[in-house]
Amino acid sequence: MVFWVFGYGSLVWNPGFEFDEKIVGYIKDYRRVFDLACIDHRGTPESPARTCTLEEKEGAICWGAVYCVRGGPEKEKLAMQYLERRECEYDQKTLVNFYKEGETEPTLTGVIVFTSTPDKVNNKYYLGPAPLEDMARQIATSFGPCGNNRDYLFLLEKAMHDIGHEDDYVIELANDVRKVLGMGKALPKDKKLVGAPSQLQHSPHVPIPTLQLHPLPEPIALDS
Repeated sequence: MVFWVFGYGSLVWNPGFEFDEKIVGYIKDYRRVFDLACIDHRGTPESPARTCTLEEKEGAICWGAVYCVRGGPEKEKLAMQYLERRECEYDQKTLVNFYKEGETEPTLTGVIVFTSTPDKVNNKYYLGPAPLEDMARQIATSFGPCGNNRDYLFLLEKAMHDIGHEDDYVIELANDVRKVLGMGKALPKDKKLVGAPSQLQHSPHVPIPTLQLHPLPEPIALDS
């Protein structure tokens, strides 16, 4: 017995469950977008965070990591129960093909990926797209039991660098969040290496009186 699950958000750097194998690679015809509300991990019902989901787009690829769980029904059940609690804002499990770099044929088929219905009427967690500046302000100020929304974004930016496949959209959004936070001049788009959130310091010369910034609490495994 075995199942594979593809991670493209916090699962890339913090899977949080027992797995037997991890492979870096990509899926086709999907792209990463920050269109999903998170109200119990990095945000609250009153101030939802923005976390990433997948949007179908022909010809796009989305890099991430796939995890294998093998060892029998009980182990698989425990892993899936954990993932369903953690990914509770995602209302779909989609089966996709997974590719390793340089391969033209799928490395794996029938890989599970958590996705969300892009419908504000039938999916209460779907926020939809917004101007980048608006998303940056929302991400800069939202926080929840798992920590600050901005750190989720910065950690994703770093995780994609660490696996060797930066996401230009993530970088652009992270740079706009830095501008909101007054972290000085935004990083140029071609300078993709970023530090961990703890290394990013607010400039003392740029006041930001309208923002309420909250410290990151002690980390816990559950995230979105």
